[in-house]
Amino acid sequence: MTEEELNKLDKRTRAYKEWKAEFDAKSKGLGDTVEKFTEATGIKKIVKAVAGESCGCDERKATLNKLFSYKTVECLTEEEYRVLNSFFSKTNQSRVDYITQKNLIAIYSRVFGKKQDTTNCSSCLRSIINQLRKVYENN
Repeated sequence: MTEEELNKLDKRTRAYKEWKAEFDAKSKGLGDTVEKFTEATGIKKIVKAVAGESCGCDERKATLNKLFSYKTVECLTEEEYRVLNSFFSKTNQSRVDYITQKNLIAIYSRVFGKKQDTTNCSSCLRSIINQLRKVYENN
């Protein structure tokens, strides 16, 4: 793809793809962490050289991830990413209208797997927004 074609791409779509790649790279459980450690130390190459490609690493990784999964959240969809990008790029977020609150809570409910209703409690809404910001900023 030429430089000109890349520049024509929607920047938000490219930003979302970069965000998603970073989100997917995070460890989902102990198996991912062990794999990253064995790759960084060279242990994985030695095991593959001795035991071959079917050393059982992938099965162990999946089992460890299942048994010792980290608190995970669902990945944002591209549309959710756009909504949050628009919301967080605004300088004044002290007031949230009903429609915006409804959109934010729908995203929160899906991403965190928690049923949440709209609220009049400003500290509750602030907490939801802060949690969404952490996901959006990929922390």
